[in-house]
Amino acid sequence: MVDDIILKTCTACKSVRYCSIKCQKEHRSQHKRACKKRAAELHDEILFKQPESSHEGDCPICFLPISLDNKKSTIKSCCSKTICEGCYHSNEERMFEESLEPTCPFCRHPAPESEEEEGQNIMKRVKANDPACCNGGYDDAFRYENKAAALGDAGAHFLLARFYHEGKCVEKDGKKELYHLEQAAIGGHPKARYNVGCEDKKNGRMDRAMKHWIIAATLGCDDSIDALKVCFRAGIGNKDDFAATLRAHQAAVEATKSPQREAAEEARKE
Repeated sequence: MVDDIILKTCTACKSVRYCSIKCQKEHRSQHKRACKKRAAELHDEILFKQPESSHEGDCPICFLPISLDNKKSTIKSCCSKTICEGCYHSNEERMFEESLEPTCPFCRHPAPESEEEEGQNIMKRVKANDPACCNGGYDDAFRYENKAAALGDAGAHFLLARFYHEGKCVEKDGKKELYHLEQAAIGGHPKARYNVGCEDKKNGRMDRAMKHWIIAATLGCDDSIDALKVCFRAGIGNKDDFAATLRAHQAAVEATKSPQREAAEEARKE
């Protein structure tokens, strides 16, 4: 505040303040180039920040990271929690041994007896603005994905990017596709970040592509590791950086393993 006038910050670059809209418009021609440059720098600072974990998060029961392989977890319609296959399998064994009625491993809600009941459970969570359930594959999907994305769900942003890429429910739009891929990547979605890297590679920006793939690989993304292997075989990149990325990738994969999950995987093969 200057002389009782509340200064308004430029929403793009955050580095210049104005006393009025008129003042901002008059300064626009002088500020435009610097504003665009600084806005791009701010965007990259957010975009290339290493997420602490993938968008999948941890299993709410064993607190181990959820595998990126969606076959190794399940989302429950009653509480919209994603349960790892180890905890899900352990709960099934417990119910069988104790002759119990099927319930959710997390909230102990009785298992739905029909698809209709499961749909009702989902809609209850949607009405409660639960992004995990807004992010689903039922009627009017585009509207629900938009709702989930507005609530910050990285998976919803990823699916919206696919809609805009395929022209599903909406017209194809490359800019909106990239926007949603980047938002998903910022939210810790490894596949989305891998795709953003591929887009940068296509546009000849290999330095940016490799940054994206390194971040995604560190979260356990196999596609990104494969892309980096191709780069390093072609002499692109630093050997030490690649070795560090391989170690981080392996650590991320190992963190998703447990005796219970291994037992569940063996049971699934039988």
